Amino acid sequence: MGAGHTHALHLPGATALHRLDPHVKITAAFLLVLCVVATPREHFWAFGGYAVVLAALAAAARIPPRWMLTRLLIEVPFVVLALLLPFTAGGPTTDFAGLGLSTEGLLAGFNILVKGTLGLGTSLLLAATTAPREIVLGLQRLRAPKLVITIITLMLRYAEVIVAEAGRMRVARISRGHDPRFAWQVGATARGVGSLFIRSYERGERVHLAMLSRGWSGEMPELEPARRTSWKTWSLGLTAPAAAAVVLGVSWWTA
Repeated sequence: MGAGHTHALHLPGATALHRLDPHVKITAAFLLVLCVVATPREHFWAFGGYAVVLAALAAAARIPPRWMLTRLLIEVPFVVLALLLPFTAGGPTTDFAGLGLSTEGLLAGFNILVKGTLGLGTSLLLAATTAPREIVLGLQRLRAPKLVITIITLMLRYAEVIVAEAGRMRVARISRGHDPRFAWQVGATARGVGSLFIRSYERGERVHLAMLSRGWSGEMPELEPARRTSWKTWSLGLTAPAAAAVVLGVSWWTA
């Protein structure tokens, strides 16, 4: 977690959203996702309101739309599930383009797709404007369980190490004639994944022994001394959740 480490999801910047205290941003992201989850799936307009809030935050943080859309592709498996539900769920049907689609499946698929996308977008926005070290610091200020903080810290520290190791193994395979584009070489790729798991496990053991030899007690030390956050900072940070709460309130009121 030193200063020399970077993270693929973090976009350094000097915007007000980047400068906001990390624990305020974590709280705001949690409340925003909570509003999205609590919204009835039949209130389509409400999710449009949440999308506008996220788009405004992304614009304020100067996050390129392409960067956001590219990383949203991680939810493709859930998109496939959402698209299959109208064809597999039972109950009353709705005619669409000559097809009888399950009404319950359509609503369930929409619910998975829109809430998953908004939740993932919120997480990406938080990661883009908050460095990994700041996320850990924010969790410490929010008095998160120390075991959770330790797990997150080690995960963030060594995720890129494992990715780099996978990259080196891929280059080594290609230099020996491996071409992952061909289907008959899928076995070599699978064996490479197994080797990566073994190497990662062994490296984790060595890192743990090194930590113990340096006096590791099982808990992460405080990164910075606690300080009081002004009400102006909280007011600025909770503007987006407040707007989402208004959308949620109107949604429930009109239900």
